[in-house]
Amino acid sequence: MADHERVEPSGAVGPVTADDLAEGVRLVVALLRGARATAADWDRPAGTLEWSCWETAEHLADDLFSYAAQLGPQSPPAEGFLPLIWRREAPGKPANVVFAQREAGPQGLVQVLEACGALLVAMVRTARPQDRAFHGYGTADAEGSAAMGLVELFAHAQDLALGLGLEWTAPAGISARVLARLFPTAPTDTAPWPTLLWATGRGDLPGRERLTEWRWYSAPRD
Repeated sequence: MADHERVEPSGAVGPVTADDLAEGVRLVVALLRGARATAADWDRPAGTLEWSCWETAEHLADDLFSYAAQLGPQSPPAEGFLPLIWRREAPGKPANVVFAQREAGPQGLVQVLEACGALLVAMVRTARPQDRAFHGYGTADAEGSAAMGLVELFAHAQDLALGLGLEWTAPAGISARVLARLFPTAPTDTAPWPTLLWATGRGDLPGRERLTEWRWYSAPRD
């Protein structure tokens, strides 16, 4: 049985860790740093998204940076995001704080993504148990922030793989831990990676309707 097809035994799923996040960053960076990715057309749409592959990777980097920044203040905003300036380059484009220089090419873009991922890993590693980061889907602790970063990494890696003509499969164990932390109503008797794709509206599961709207639940749970 392939790794992405294994189902975690009931009760065996542990917390999402900084090491999980670091491994997710490493895997996605390796995917996008390969020769096929570098030579591909990054202006093509990313999977079913309306954004290009370049815009999607910038959005991913921006998500990781933003989650790291939200964990930083000693007294984080309780009802909103940090007052950073987000900018859209055109209507319908992602609103980002982080942008990459186009003249640096895909390799430069991936460096930006890697750096933003490293920032979130560092913040998760050093956060105190009581630290919180506002999010509209539930104010998160460090574990929730790591899990949110992994959803962004794995789901957008799928989008980018489709757009760039790459093969991508997220690791089952990390996917199972992310599902347990953020998607409490997701099925537990199906393979974790296909289930995470289904939970983010990107795939089908036998006997279940494909999701057209989805969300996670990032507030800590007892």
